[in-house]
Parts: sequence; structure tokens; C-alpha cells
Amino acid sequence: ALLGTGLCHVGAEAEGFGQDAGTSPPVAMFNWTAQLIEETYVNVTQKCWEYFVDLMRNVTASELCEWKVISRPYSLLQACLEGWADQLRYGYPNALAEQYIFQSHHRYFHNCTLEHQVYFDPPEDVLLAMIIAPICLIPFLVTLVIWRSKDGKTQP
Repeated sequence: ALLGTGLCHVGAEAEGFGQDAGTSPPVAMFNWTAQLIEETYVNVTQKCWEYFVDLMRNVTASELCEWKVISRPYSLLQACLEGWADQLRYGYPNALAEQYIFQSHHRYFHNCTLEHQVYFDPPEDVLLAMIIAPICLIPFLVTLVIWRSKDGKTQP
């Protein structure tokens, strides 16, 4: 009953434990052992994954790389994993949550490529020249301004 259909919704998490959103998580109510917390988190994250897979069934192969389409299921997976880790005070990010995120990328998004050109930093010598050139130009420009202002002629 705890792992119902509202599993991955933030508001439903607290309700599933019969608490208000402002009260402390169930860990504070019970003296849970680390093993029990881990087992609970393992079971809950499996439900998070199953919910994500169910949502991804509605996404066609041509839409798998469109962020507008996959952002909701992906964000819900992440929120579910993180929300339950917070509720159980399990720590996030953690190895199990990362495993599910990597699994989602491997299973659904491995063929997605970037449509836009990826920009890389220039080589260090070019970067150094781009930084030093304006710095060296500043004393020259200051000297030029001072020299032109010492002309003594009134400027209109």
C-alpha cells in the first residue's frame, strides 16, 4: 500500500506515510536500521524505475531525443529517486540512483547525438594570447588618452 501509484509525486510521498509535508520523515518516527532503510530504498527505487519505464512506453522511437517529450518522465525519475532518498535520509546522489540514471541513458538515449556544434576551449597558447592582448593594450590606450589630453587645446 505504501508503494502506490502516487509513488513519484512529491506530495504523495508524505501522504503515503500518513504525515503532513511539514513533519519529519518516517526515519525520525521509527528507529530504522541502516539495512532496513537500504532495503526500503532499493524497493522504492525499483518502483520509480518501473514508473519511468511505463511513462517511456508512450514515447515513440523518433521522439526519444526530443527534450520536450522526455523531460517529464526523466525529471519524474530523478525527482522520485531524490525524493525518496531525502525521505529516508539515505543520501543523494547515491550509487543506486546513479545506476538507474545510467540505465535510462543506456536503454533510451544512447543513440541521441547533439544537433548543435560542441565548442571546446582553444589551445592554451591561443587562450593565453587572447587574454594577454587586451591586457597589454590597456597601458597603450591609457598613455594615448593622457598624451591627447595634455595637448592644452580646448576641445569643443
